[in-house]
Amino acid sequence: MNPRVPPSVSPAVSSAITEATRPSLDRTATMHPADRRELDRFEVDARIGDFELLTELGAGAFARVFLARQRSMQRLVAVKISADSGTEPQTLAQLDHAYIVRVFDQLVLDPPEDGAPGVRLLYMQFLPGGTLLGVLRWVRATPPADRTGRLLLDAIDAAMAEKGEIRPADSSVRAEIADLSWPDTVAWLGRRLASALDHAADRGVLHRDVKPANVLLTAEGVPKLADFNISFSETDGTSPLSYFGGSLAYMSPEQLEASHPGHDRSAADLEARSDLFSLGVLLWELLTGTKPFDDTGADDPAWGDGPRLDAMLASRRSGVSIVALQQLPADCAPTLRRVLLRCLEPDRTDRWPDGTVLAEQFDLCLDPRGRNLVDPPAGSYRILLQPFMIPLMSLAIAVPNVLAIRYKTWQNSGLLVQRLEPVAREALHIVSVVTNVMSFALGTVIMVFLSRHAITVPRALRAGRPVRTDDLRSAGRQSLLLGDRAVVVAALFWLTSAAILPATVRVSTGHLEIRTTAQFLLSNTIGCAVAVTYSFFLITFYMLRCVYPIVAQQGHLFGADAAALRGLLQRCGWYLAVAASIPLIAMVAITLLPTEDLLPTLVSLRVVYLGSVVAFLGSYVLFRAIEADIRALIRVVDPRTVTAARRATRARRSRY
Repeated sequence: MNPRVPPSVSPAVSSAITEATRPSLDRTATMHPADRRELDRFEVDARIGDFELLTELGAGAFARVFLARQRSMQRLVAVKISADSGTEPQTLAQLDHAYIVRVFDQLVLDPPEDGAPGVRLLYMQFLPGGTLLGVLRWVRATPPADRTGRLLLDAIDAAMAEKGEIRPADSSVRAEIADLSWPDTVAWLGRRLASALDHAADRGVLHRDVKPANVLLTAEGVPKLADFNISFSETDGTSPLSYFGGSLAYMSPEQLEASHPGHDRSAADLEARSDLFSLGVLLWELLTGTKPFDDTGADDPAWGDGPRLDAMLASRRSGVSIVALQQLPADCAPTLRRVLLRCLEPDRTDRWPDGTVLAEQFDLCLDPRGRNLVDPPAGSYRILLQPFMIPLMSLAIAVPNVLAIRYKTWQNSGLLVQRLEPVAREALHIVSVVTNVMSFALGTVIMVFLSRHAITVPRALRAGRPVRTDDLRSAGRQSLLLGDRAVVVAALFWLTSAAILPATVRVSTGHLEIRTTAQFLLSNTIGCAVAVTYSFFLITFYMLRCVYPIVAQQGHLFGADAAALRGLLQRCGWYLAVAASIPLIAMVAITLLPTEDLLPTLVSLRVVYLGSVVAFLGSYVLFRAIEADIRALIRVVDPRTVTAARRATRARRSRY
């Protein structure tokens, strides 16, 4: 079986690709000669205990990896042979994750009589799909315009053909990958690897050698992290020498400093964000075919460790260059660009806080509507409107309230005011003006207080100032609740007005007819519904489109937001029902009111009816847009929703 090669690839390049599909280990480290001799004595076709070595999968400075048959279990396994030192088996035993290579057990061989150290066999899950190192060679040999998810599958099939494996039948996972663009494929891989690193970090384990050769692939294309041989556990030693097994090109600045003889940093100074930096380098290279930093000459042994590490530290501290940014493919979404650049921040406090948040960001990259919502294209109206939150929110609240007050005044004039004595009419006018002015002033103060984080945090982020995680959470929560809070504040003032104005009439005239009171309350109810409903949709639309995305860019896509978003979606349905009821109430009032002496009232009701029909149509358009935005954000923050959506998609595909 011949491995498939990408189109427009020469035979020489094809040969290089085929060779690259063989897994390899990093050769940057050194090993004691006695340990090296022990590794070299193992050969293909040898039998070691329960294992028959079939072929060598890779060899490095610290270990050799063979494909072996475990005779007692009649299965193929990968056997890693290394010196009997370190705590790798114990470290890996802590990790049980879908995207980490599963380790079955270890076998320690007795040391030879010549005093050489003992040898350890670590046998683990065998993955036939090669590594991301092989995929990377395919990427470099394929023009950017021709790279899609199919490239990943072709590289896997080639690696399997090299091992004599049969190409698997198409599955739902392979079908999903085949439909992805190349940037989406990179995000798909990154989401799983970030989850694996987070699982390890939660158990006090750092990988510290994240690179393409250490990411194995299943036949379906699922990535699995391997080779934790230099992983650091909180219980391990902190000798800087343990770093030199890593691959320098993928190291974070702090890990390079810990490897540098001139720096005081130690192994204990590293944390999970160092692995996330390495993952960012890996994914950038996979996306573009080139590394994000220029390490030209850094591999020259003549430089010496100090100057070489100094040069690499300088390139990382200066950030990703413009030349590297120009290598991004044309179809790379702004979200993926932003996510990877934050992974590669020189200061680890500026990177993603953990693998969970990073995985959520990669989920966002895979949702076209969600990523367009959070990262609008350059020149979008959403970017232009972001700095104007206060004036736009003021208009969103003031315009519906002013229209509602105008309607109420117009209707009350026909129902009540014209029949009052001049003194009572003047008193009612003064009380009405004072009530409205005080309501707007006090309401403004309350709304500014309730939305203070939603106002200040986006401003700070746009200015490049750091923001605490708690403030991010508060800003996100206030963004999602601002429409409801505006409704509550406005409704309270309208209810206050409904009590104060009839009481003023009663005090001024000494009496108030029940029918007039009912008509007055009806106008107040319609006015309140107009004021709160349309304000809610305008505010919520703006906050979801222009404010919440700014917070979401910083990683505020926490699981708690899923419940808040679902609640907001449900309340949107309620407010839409209220918007639909306004023209119905106006129609009922037009039908039931007598026509003899209430002509101005009927005219105002007809105006309200026609206007509310138009306003309902506008509210429905906003509702549909808000609904789509909320569902996109829920898909990002709630993995269960993503799983259910994918199952539904696969079910639909199977029917056709």
